[in-house]
Amino acid sequence: MTVSASASASSAASAASAAPPLPGGAPGGPGQPGVLLVAHGTRSAEGTRTARELADGLAARLRRTVEVAYADVRGPTVTEALARHAGPVTLVPAFLASGYHVRADIPAQVRRAGAAGVLTAPALGADRALLPALADRLAASGVREGDSVLLAAAGSSDPEARAEAHTMAGLLGRVLHRPVPVAWAATAEPSVAATVARLRAAGARRVAVATWLLAPGVFADRLAASGADTVAAPLAAHPSVLEALARRVTEAERAASGSPHAVSGAGRAA
Repeated sequence: MTVSASASASSAASAASAAPPLPGGAPGGPGQPGVLLVAHGTRSAEGTRTARELADGLAARLRRTVEVAYADVRGPTVTEALARHAGPVTLVPAFLASGYHVRADIPAQVRRAGAAGVLTAPALGADRALLPALADRLAASGVREGDSVLLAAAGSSDPEARAEAHTMAGLLGRVLHRPVPVAWAATAEPSVAATVARLRAAGARRVAVATWLLAPGVFADRLAASGADTVAAPLAAHPSVLEALARRVTEAERAASGSPHAVSGAGRAA
């Protein structure tokens, strides 16, 4: 099976390189807000290392310091991180779905901090610019021609968050020229293991899992134990992920400054 999203990758890279500079002078210059990347949080050392790699990769693209906070499980929390900041901050949620943490938990933590000048960029969500990351991780996992492929996401009780995963599965299906069902690591049904079993019962000789997760941790471990023949690694600090995060920061700041270069909802899947 040939899995390629090079055209998408080239488009994303071109858009990023063509973007005009941020207001307030050169990147990292006076007047620019700090940047706070918010990850879910995990007890996994590898997952925590991935959050730091995302922040470091984002910092390299923005040429600004990027700090890390966590919505859950570990610290520093968003409230704790904001309490240490003097001045404006742009907060970017490193989440693939706009579920509870993005819609309720993170805004509540920002309010508890009582910090002025906090600008929150959109979460990653169902962004077609992330297809190169999804396809590259799937190809690297050893997927073969003829494999049945499912997209495995974290799971959410929020129907809009679940819809975002279905949107990405549809986009991946167009690349692969076949249907890509969605399964969940937690909360929602069907589970990944149940979907692997269903595909085998329907005649699939091999089943591959396209992983719609950002970082290693308990959910990624569940995918590995699902019985699939191959499981893609989380997206982690893939260049497409880093470019998408950088774009959210710059577009949110341009929109807040009233810049004519602001683009509403750019990169989001239709």
